[in-house]
Order: sequence, then C-alpha cells, then structure tokens
Amino acid sequence: MKIIKLLCLPMFFAVTNVSAQVKHDQPYVSDKYVESDVVSLAGKKGFTFSTKAGDFLFKPYSLVQTSVKFNYYDDEGIDLADQDRVANSGFEVGNAILGFSGKAFNIVTFNLAVNAAKTGSSLLQQAWFDINMRDELRVRVGKFKTPFSQAYLVTLGETLFPVLPTSLTTAVNINESINSVNPNVGTGFDLGVQLHGLLKNKWDYRIGIFNGTGSDVNMAKKTMSDDLHIPSLLYAGRLAYMPKGALPSYQGDPDDLTNDKVSYAASVSYNVEANWESSNDLRLGVEYTRLINRLYLSAEAYAMQMKFTKRQKVEEPYWFLGGYVQAGYFVTRKLQPVVRYDYMDRNSTREKGSINMPAVGLNWYAYRSNLKLQAMYQYTGRWGHADQDSRDRDDLGLAMHCAVVMMQFSF
Repeated sequence: MKIIKLLCLPMFFAVTNVSAQVKHDQPYVSDKYVESDVVSLAGKKGFTFSTKAGDFLFKPYSLVQTSVKFNYYDDEGIDLADQDRVANSGFEVGNAILGFSGKAFNIVTFNLAVNAAKTGSSLLQQAWFDINMRDELRVRVGKFKTPFSQAYLVTLGETLFPVLPTSLTTAVNINESINSVNPNVGTGFDLGVQLHGLLKNKWDYRIGIFNGTGSDVNMAKKTMSDDLHIPSLLYAGRLAYMPKGALPSYQGDPDDLTNDKVSYAASVSYNVEANWESSNDLRLGVEYTRLINRLYLSAEAYAMQMKFTKRQKVEEPYWFLGGYVQAGYFVTRKLQPVVRYDYMDRNSTREKGSINMPAVGLNWYAYRSNLKLQAMYQYTGRWGHADQDSRDRDDLGLAMHCAVVMMQFSF
C-alpha cells in the first residue's frame, strides 16, 4: 500500500500543478498554428493547459450538433406503400466531436478528434501533426482535410449553412451498368502527407498525397495502377492568393465584424485507381472568397473528369460540372441571414439536363455562450432534360424539399 501511495504522489503533484495554473490564470501562450478544423482556436483562450516556458500547449475542444430534418422526395425511387414521399426525416446527432489540439517544443503542432456520432473508421475524424519549420514550410502527416474546395476547408462548426453544397457531397449519376463506384466532387478527410505554408502572408500553398479512400478507411489498402503504372493514390494541390493577409477559417463570426479579407484560389486533384471496377478521377476547382465587415461571400466552380480503367472498356471519359455562390450578412451581432445557389451537371455533359438547389437560411448566435442555431430550406429543381425518364433519374436520392434546423454547442 505504501508503495502505491508513493507511486501516486508524482501524479498528484502534476495534477495540482496544472490546476494551479488554471486557477491563477497563467499567461496564455498564443499560437496561430493551433488548429482544430472544427472550431476556431487560435487566439482564443478557452480551456487551456500550458507550461510556464510556453513550449507546450494543450487545448481540448468539443462540438455537438443536433438537428431536426424534414425531407420530401419526388415519387421515383420511393416504395409504392410509402405514399407520403417523406423519408430520412426526424432528429439526428450529426456530430459529437471531442478532441484536443496544441503544440510541443515550439515546432510541432498536433490535433486529434473523435466523432462519437459516426461508426467504424469514421469514429476517428482526424489525427495529425505538423512539423512547423517556418511559416513558409510546414509538413503535415496523418488524417486531415484534403486541399480541395474551400467549402470543406472551413471549420466545421462555423459554416453559413448546416449542410454543405449538394454539388460537392452527392455522387454523380451516369447510365453505365458496369459502374460500381460513383465518386463525389468533394474529397473531405483522408490519410496522407502534405507540404504547405504561407508565403509573404499572401500565398497559401498545399501539396499532398493521400490514400483516396476518404474518411471511412484508416488502413493502407491501396495498390499500383495497371493503367498508369504509379501508386493508386490521390494527388492533390491548392494555391490561394490573399492580398490582404490570411483568410480566417470561418464563414462569419460575431466576434469579428470589422475584418477585410479576400482570397482567390485554384485547386486540382487526381485520384488514381487500380485496374478494377472504378475510375481515375481528375478534379479542377476555382474559388473566390470575400470577408468584409459583416458580409461573407464565397463562390466556387469545379469540374470532374471520370475516366474508367481499361478493364471497364469505356473509352470516352465523363465530365461533370458544378458550383455554388453563397452569402451571409450580420444584420445584428446575433442574426445572420444566408442565401445560396447550388448547381450540378450530375448526369455528365453527355446528357441534357442539370439540377439546381437554391437555399435560404438564418443563423442565430447566443453571443459569448458558444451556442448557435441554424435553420435552412433547400429546393431541388431540374431543367433541360431530354425526357421525363432522364429528368426523374437525375435527382435520385435527393430530396425535392429539405428543411433543417440545427442547434450546436462548442467550446
């Protein structure tokens, strides 16, 4: 028993020391590279542990988002017994994230987050560390966001709308019976390595290599491409020009209503597959973002080429186009009306017709309590199709009318 008490003494003194630092409000160690991709952390004290020397910083964070959804579908794809056309409606917890971020030895920054609302490999939302040699040269390794699309790169809990643009998140839809994998334009979280940095506080570059399997796979399961004779991985890059300094990672913040930033960006990625029932996917994107005082405006346009592997015996590639423009304005410090127009040529440029998804919403911020309420409505329209069959097929799986109310809390 005495031995156990002696072994516990160092732990007791360590906890007492940390508690004393929090209680007596030791000087906060600021670090602009302490990031979470969930909520903004840099420059915010919050709940923080740090050494007196400032060479180690540990900052836990959390985000909980609970929603009520209503989805009304067109009649195609709905069971005949289900005459009301309502599905995928009710309450849900979209995200329940607990993580921590920090820095060590004034060169390494790190982040780890677990999402209890997910299952399988998606439970690990992200896990990475950065080696920060200088502002212009940083190396990130682990599971994190791929450098494509500004809509994905903003912090999860600080978006204009409770759901991302449909043109990024929905799978393409083509009339090929041999097609077993329909990709999305957006790539999201993945495992890999990235070289990135900020040049002259104006140029942000990101170059990375990833598995290309998304957030649902945490294992190394890729092979070589029989068509291209290179590793079947995702190769991605993004370059942003920000003439007025680095753009914040949020899409509107009631604590920041006097800022003036602008960003022009271009991105490219190529997901190489092996010679199986899949495709090599080239993605191209351009972006514009403007943050000026109470207004936040962003627009993106992207194209994806889907080229089947030789085994599929489909010679001509498919091209898909999409994009969106959205804006939010703080009429008061608590209220932010938002609008968005989303477009997608989902059935490829080979076939006539496209879908468009206009949306409106309202965000309410409980000032200085980290509560946020978001409400939105989105309509899915279809136009220009050659016949009714292609029109019905183009929005399969998408709700014609979608309403979402989401409450979130973060710290």
